[in-house]
Amino acid sequence: MSLDRRQFLKAALSATAVSAMPVSWVFAANRPEDLVPLDINSLTWAKAEDLPDYYTVLNTNPLNAYPPESMLAPAITPSDVPFVRWNGLMPDFTTMDPDTWTFEVKGESVKQSKTYTIAELKSKFKHHTQSLVLECGGNSRNNFYPSTKGNQWNNAGVYCSQWTGVLLSDVLKDCGIKDDAVYVGNHGFDKHLSGKGEAISRGVPIKAAMTDNALIAWEMNGEPIPYLHGYPLRTVFGGRPASVSQKCTTGISVRNKVHDGHKMAAPAYQVPKHPIA
Repeated sequence: MSLDRRQFLKAALSATAVSAMPVSWVFAANRPEDLVPLDINSLTWAKAEDLPDYYTVLNTNPLNAYPPESMLAPAITPSDVPFVRWNGLMPDFTTMDPDTWTFEVKGESVKQSKTYTIAELKSKFKHHTQSLVLECGGNSRNNFYPSTKGNQWNNAGVYCSQWTGVLLSDVLKDCGIKDDAVYVGNHGFDKHLSGKGEAISRGVPIKAAMTDNALIAWEMNGEPIPYLHGYPLRTVFGGRPASVSQKCTTGISVRNKVHDGHKMAAPAYQVPKHPIA
């Protein structure tokens, strides 16, 4: 993205943030604890050093951080508040151009593979805005007893944003789905920390992909999706672990078996069948 484009987006965010600023208090002293005005620069946060002091950073490589629980009080979580969760290397966001970004539908169980630009998604399919909750599979892990390995999230590894985009089901119907479709796999740029191998690629059953809670989104809370939350395009699956809502998504594969992408095999994101210590 060019510097002029980033400056334009920041200016647009400034105007929107001012118009949407809550006015239920007159003096700053009366502002509820931990509630701060929207940081309009949150669109272009790209590393741990960009995060405000109210975030607790669990690790920087990959970047994982969470806000105070009290900041999740609003029904719709402001865009500068959600937890940040990456599994691997983040892309160079400054080189990502939404005008040339594409989303590919492919796989064994799709009748016709197709590639769409964001502009084509916007023009060809009906737009939907939905309030959907994303929750990290490790949310509240620091409360486990006995403790377990992994990022020690407090209870703030969850948020609810308004996502705007198109129904994944509409796009899949446009390509045609074979009767043997079982799963979809999500693809993007969350690369392994070594820089080698495939990016994390999680998936959901085909039935989940065909519901109204599955979006291909380009906006979060009425603005372009912030860098750290999946700019410029994200698949969003409400009611599913947030790891399947692929950030910086490049496409979907329609599978005739349970998707076997990175982080799909046990024990990753698996629940024991029987009680364990």
